[in-house]
Amino acid sequence: MTDGPRVSAAALDPATGETYASDEGLFVTASVVKVDILTALLQTARNAGRGLTAAEREHAEAMIVRSDNDAATALWQAVGRAAGLDAANARLGLTRTVADVRWGLTRTTAVDRVTLLRRILTPEGAVLDAQARAYVRELMERVVPEQAWGVPALADPGTRWTVKNGWLPRDATGLWVVNSTGCVTAGGRAYAVAVLSDGHASMAEGVARVEEAAREAVDVLARRAGNV
Repeated sequence: MTDGPRVSAAALDPATGETYASDEGLFVTASVVKVDILTALLQTARNAGRGLTAAEREHAEAMIVRSDNDAATALWQAVGRAAGLDAANARLGLTRTVADVRWGLTRTTAVDRVTLLRRILTPEGAVLDAQARAYVRELMERVVPEQAWGVPALADPGTRWTVKNGWLPRDATGLWVVNSTGCVTAGGRAYAVAVLSDGHASMAEGVARVEEAAREAVDVLARRAGNV
């Protein structure tokens, strides 16, 4: 067992395809898995040749914008629970994300998180059509202000960002899981960024470390691109 918090960060420069990852550790998703649930829902509806129902849209908005857990559970059930989510994520190429019977305990890596962002928010390698990608982006841009920490802290002034965060105190230890995933423009360049972490004494401590790790990951890619 390691001492102190664990942190794993990954960043992707969609323009070049360049990726940086600090490690390949597995982490509990907490609420960042809600993006997976939404993606699985959109794939399910597309495969059935239909759009989302009014109830599905209501749940999707609550799940992403406010991180509502009851809404997430309803959609988790709609997509086939763990087996349905695993099938949807396999189609996305998420090779190390494994759903749990309790959706918030799904395990993943930072690299899988940026792969998901690329697949659902950019045209390159997209599994969603343009309308569905715009819908996901619109929800992730409207996350309530008190949840707009993590990746958005990197954003250039006046630019738009997308985010879905996750946070969870573990019952066994009292220590916090704190995660942040999203897309941001930093230094005039677009990035997809994911930071996963656990073992924090408090949520505030976790948020500060996540934001630091996100900056470090983006700085690595900026240096590689000659922008620093």
